[in-house]
Amino acid sequence: MGANFDNKKQIVSEIKDKISSAKSIIFTDYRGITVAQDTTLRKKLREAGVSYKVYKNRLLKIAFDELGMSDAYDVKMLEGTTSVAFGPDEVSAANILCPLVKEYGLAGVKFGVVNGKYTDAEGIEKLSKIPSKDVLIAMLMGMLNAPMSALARALNEIAKKNA
Repeated sequence: MGANFDNKKQIVSEIKDKISSAKSIIFTDYRGITVAQDTTLRKKLREAGVSYKVYKNRLLKIAFDELGMSDAYDVKMLEGTTSVAFGPDEVSAANILCPLVKEYGLAGVKFGVVNGKYTDAEGIEKLSKIPSKDVLIAMLMGMLNAPMSALARALNEIAKKNA
């Protein structure tokens, strides 16, 4: 076997590892992006713990097929220029990619795989509108804290009137 074949096998193995560990995978068409925009995009994704890379479509197909996930991608969508974002949770990659795709005027999101299930571009767009887990937890804590805060204020006002 040639060195090139071994290199491709290693890349397929890398892709399979990333697919297995990611909760969301978003495929985008990166045509038209400038170097400065790409640098900003990669920095924001890295800060969110999202792995972002450009792979050959053929190697992506092989990795999905070897994992038994051939129904998780659309063959027609894996054509042309494709970049892939592997998210550690369901929404972080979408929260970053979708607004930047619109801002930069790029070709856009092709499709995604969320928790092992195929999701079209419209589904990824809807997913991008959901706040991150940390924000949702903060919102929940605020909602849980609100009644107690209101009770404390009310009791404080009663104590002031009686004093």
